[in-house]
This record gives sequence, structure tokens and C-alpha cells, in this order.
Amino acid sequence: MEESSRPLDMLNLSRDKTVMVDLKNGIRYIGKLRAFDIHINIVLEEAEEHETKNTKTIKEIDDHTKEETITSAIHLKRKIGRIFVRGDTITTITPA
Repeated sequence: MEESSRPLDMLNLSRDKTVMVDLKNGIRYIGKLRAFDIHINIVLEEAEEHETKNTKTIKEIDDHTKEETITSAIHLKRKIGRIFVRGDTITTITPA
């Protein structure tokens, strides 16, 4: 593997830049990458938390059949500031 294509080298290129961090639970953080370690634990500054929640409608057709429909998506966003994210909860880190 080339020196510049190692995962930690790629993260180092993103230091002090805005990144999107997706977690296993569906939450996304967007913020400036300040620090990371070999476990991909990261520190973001000026971070915002983004979460999309779907509301569902369940319609009973008969005693044995139900129909489930997603009726709307609610996008939640809140400002966090500085945050530490544990590496084993992260699925992707993308330049924003």
C-alpha cells in the first residue's frame, strides 16, 4: 500500500477541514476534524448533529395482514460545538 493511501494518512489530510461522520445508529455529525487516534476516535469542533426520523402508519387490512407505510421524514438538526466520537461507532468519514 502506498504511503499516502493509508487510512490514517487520509484522515490527516482532512485535519482542520469540515467532514461528515456517519454513525451506526444513523446519526450524522458535520464539523471540523481537529484530532484522531489509531482507533479512529475523533474530535470535531463546530459540530452539528443531523438525524432523520421516519414516521410510519400501520393499516390493518384484516386479522392477519398489516400494511406499513412511511408517511413522512422529520429532519432534526442541533448544534453541539466540540464533540468526541468513539471510533467503533463510526461507519464513514467523508469530506463535506
